[in-house]
Amino acid sequence: MYAAEVALRRFPGFTDERKCMVKGMENYRIRAHHGMCLAFFKGRGYSKEFVEHMDMIKRALEKNPKVCIVAETDKICGYCPNNSSGICTNGDKVAGYDWKTLELCGLEAGTEMGWKEFEGLVKENILDAGKRKSVCGDCQWDSLCYRNILEDA
Repeated sequence: MYAAEVALRRFPGFTDERKCMVKGMENYRIRAHHGMCLAFFKGRGYSKEFVEHMDMIKRALEKNPKVCIVAETDKICGYCPNNSSGICTNGDKVAGYDWKTLELCGLEAGTEMGWKEFEGLVKENILDAGKRKSVCGDCQWDSLCYRNILEDA
């Protein structure tokens, strides 16, 4: 058993963030539902800064780094107007998206894997399975994702 796993078992109250830091994954913490957001991202968002930040992260993830999948604010949330000192003001709503994504992909918060593996799980278990609306159909960006689906068809 790895030392990080021992620490996680000894301290089960760790947040997803702390689990990722113990595992050495603090640089690429990704909210579970952001796996879907990134699949549909085409340069639109809350602000110019948010779009540039999201684009930078998407390009970095294309290199398939290890990521830690979380159910709390992540690197992408840094430029979101709903991020108030690391806490999402839409917390319960988006946490529901995260937990549903984790459930459908068969993962737990704090799971680490290569980005491409996570991207594949989201595609197979949610997007290709036609379950996106059941995860985040009430999101303010739903119509944008739907348009992107139609454009890509």
